[in-house]
Amino acid sequence: MDGIGRVSRSLTARLAGAGADALAQASERLRSSAAPSHREAAFDGYARPSAVGLRLRRLSSRMAGIRLPRRTGLVATLILFAATGLYGVQRGGHWPVVNEALLSVGDRAANAAGLQVRGVRLTGNSQMSHAQVLEVAGVHPETSVLFFDADQARERLKANSWIADATVQKLYPDQIMISVVEREPFALWQLDGRIQVIAADGRVIVDHLDARFQHLPLLVGKGAGERAREIVGLLGDHPDVAKVVRAAVLVAERRWTLVLKNGIDVRLPDTDLDRAMVDLARLDGERRLMTRDVTMIDMRIPGRVTVRLSEDAMKAHEAALKERDRERARRRAQQGLRT
Repeated sequence: MDGIGRVSRSLTARLAGAGADALAQASERLRSSAAPSHREAAFDGYARPSAVGLRLRRLSSRMAGIRLPRRTGLVATLILFAATGLYGVQRGGHWPVVNEALLSVGDRAANAAGLQVRGVRLTGNSQMSHAQVLEVAGVHPETSVLFFDADQARERLKANSWIADATVQKLYPDQIMISVVEREPFALWQLDGRIQVIAADGRVIVDHLDARFQHLPLLVGKGAGERAREIVGLLGDHPDVAKVVRAAVLVAERRWTLVLKNGIDVRLPDTDLDRAMVDLARLDGERRLMTRDVTMIDMRIPGRVTVRLSEDAMKAHEAALKERDRERARRRAQQGLRT
């Protein structure tokens, strides 16, 4: 306005300017509202964080406020070293030694608490001594009932050639009960010049000739041990033959040859062994066949028996034939003179 109250610019112009300013401001506000913010744009594309990422961020924020106890790092380091040491022991094959040492320490602690083994109730052993059974089972003077592993002791006992089965029980506070079932010595088995003691199923009990078992039947040849029941049972059914048998030899894992105490070989057939044994006993009763001067009695062909004379018997037989021929010649000569 001027000094007398007049307006320097027209009201229309001022209103037009104000309207333009208002319009410009409104347009700016519309552009601002239409354009997404930086925060919203970040969530519209591939950069939007996943739910797992948000949880991890929240968890890390929470853990940032947690204060660990003192010496936590030291304890973690010790655990790491211990784990590394155990791994090295395992990889190096030293665990049995370490385990034995740990058990020894445990046994001493348990013994101090009154859990030392004071007695062992053992039954079923006749061939193995008391001390041998305890040694196999792992029972020693320092053994404690608490740390004694009954299952492992049973497995060790069953692995022994003498023991067919075993039962092991712990009786707290200071007793152990062991019951064993031993294999019975059944026969001697010779293979490649080596004689072993076997059970009825052919399992080797003693890998050398024990003087206690020299009375057992002697079986010879590959596969003879597995067929021990067959031939020993056959001899048991014919005691008259069995008493003069020194050994039974399995030939080609197929048939048996009986070697008599006087050196005669009796060749049995592949089948019908019982019939052959009956015939052999009958011929011996009638003709003393098993005590004659022969080296072999061949019964492999059913219904036919062939014998082979010894060398001395053969010479004697030939001499007897010659003498018989000479005697016949003399008789013919005498008859010729008479005529």
